[in-house]
Amino acid sequence: MSARTILVAVAALVMCAATSTAVVASSGAPTLGPSSRAQEPAYKGYYDGHKDTYLVLDISSKAQAAALHINYAPRLAGVKSAPPQYFFQGRAAAGQVAVFGLTEPGKPNYTPLWEELFVTWKPGVTPALLKVDDDITAAAKAGKLTIRDTHVVLNAPITSVGK
Repeated sequence: MSARTILVAVAALVMCAATSTAVVASSGAPTLGPSSRAQEPAYKGYYDGHKDTYLVLDISSKAQAAALHINYAPRLAGVKSAPPQYFFQGRAAAGQVAVFGLTEPGKPNYTPLWEELFVTWKPGVTPALLKVDDDITAAAKAGKLTIRDTHVVLNAPITSVGK
């Protein structure tokens, strides 16, 4: 192979690399740096009857951050109007997991920030499996359970939407 052919091939590769970089830069995507794989615990939660997968990354409660081994983010406490995420305490139906209220990815109002609400079944009431936020609020109105606002905000992005 001649030196001229090698020079032309190297120049073409440099041009392709420069063009690819320019396309990425002009697409509006930020430069994030090199990627790597990390393992974070993933959880399941119901939204409108199906299970979504989510992460819990940050929380506005220092005590919960320590207990969950996640980031304490005190400024999250100032977030207003985050959608509810219901967590059951004490007795619960078999298979009960957290329930997301109002939104999930793909909806125009989706946010990864959630207002933490604790749900507790009242004594003498047999816990039922609740998969929809409206069912939780209806059971509370019927006097079957209590909902307590903890005034804690979580950064818990949904990473996979179920069917």
